[in-house]
Amino acid sequence: MFSFLKRLFGGGPKIDLRALVLDGAQIIDVRSPGEYQSGHIKGSINLPLPNLQNSLGKLKKDKPVITCCASGMRSGMAKSLLQSKGFTEVYNGGGWASLQSKIS
Repeated sequence: MFSFLKRLFGGGPKIDLRALVLDGAQIIDVRSPGEYQSGHIKGSINLPLPNLQNSLGKLKKDKPVITCCASGMRSGMAKSLLQSKGFTEVYNGGGWASLQSKIS
């Protein structure tokens, strides 16, 4: 159970998210449009979790993907979904405000 949660929430080796962004990583915010409108990371793409599977064509599989949401729960689910669809370099960035401070 612990290893499942660790994988879901991105435990393990620390990743330099800022370097990934500088190298062209895609930031996917999986919150609702209303949540996204209330504040988001500049340059991020709003693909709400319930619609993510139908929006995969908007993402590049050859670029890293960083998912974010309000707390890290939905972004963890989004990470798992993307990996199941063949995206190989996916990172759970957690809450968007926390992610923003890590990449600024």
